[in-house]
Amino acid sequence: MIALSIEGLSFAPTGADEVLHNISLRAEPGEILGILGPNGAGKSSLLRLFYGASQPTRGVVKIGGTDINQLSTSNRARLVAAVPQESPPDFHLTVRDIVETGRTAYISSLLGRDPGGSDAVDNALKRLGLEAFSHRNYSTLSGGEKRRTLIARALAQDTQALILDEPVNHLDIRHKLEVLTLIRHLRSTVMISLHDFDLAAHFCNRLAILHHGYLVAEGTPEDVLVPEIIRDVFGVEASIVRDECHGTLRVITESLPIIPEARKV
Repeated sequence: MIALSIEGLSFAPTGADEVLHNISLRAEPGEILGILGPNGAGKSSLLRLFYGASQPTRGVVKIGGTDINQLSTSNRARLVAAVPQESPPDFHLTVRDIVETGRTAYISSLLGRDPGGSDAVDNALKRLGLEAFSHRNYSTLSGGEKRRTLIARALAQDTQALILDEPVNHLDIRHKLEVLTLIRHLRSTVMISLHDFDLAAHFCNRLAILHHGYLVAEGTPEDVLVPEIIRDVFGVEASIVRDECHGTLRVITESLPIIPEARKV
């Protein structure tokens, strides 16, 4: 297991204003760090920096203490796997074909083979309950089945760290819980963006909240999921209670009253 960290990081897409501002953040080896924030807060932009899809305008991204720019593409792919929000194009590939792409970094340039790759793919399909779908065309799957396929691809990559951008989006409640329980029991460092406060509190060791591209809170769920922060960042009132069965926090929210704009005279 390895640490993931950023130091003094800012990021601006080409030709656009900054969307991340001077952020320093670290996920310890084996930790699940949840990234929370409203739409447009910068969560996806932050996570993309960890798997090399974007480059910071300032600051450093480190994987296992090494600057990401000092790692080759194949070495980085052996350390960090990613499940982005967007799905790949619906090429005429089967579920198994998609999951096998997670093994690309392990294919020998000399032999053209990936020893152990077939077992890794089989295991990933089994763990995500996709064995019966393995020969289905990816384009025929539901949104939830596609998400599980992409998670299986990341597991087949067999890395020490995982970057997951809303991985349970489109999943029904059963599969949400199964996937997050699986992630919690992996021997991996995980950065995961979520929208559900209760799931974040239950499955994450620590949480970080982004707002307008700034890191505004970081700490344990008890430190971060407090009414004042939720009101200021998400614009809703919240009551925090303790789940008697599991001992984790639950966040009960209600909308703030809408104040109509003053009528122009």
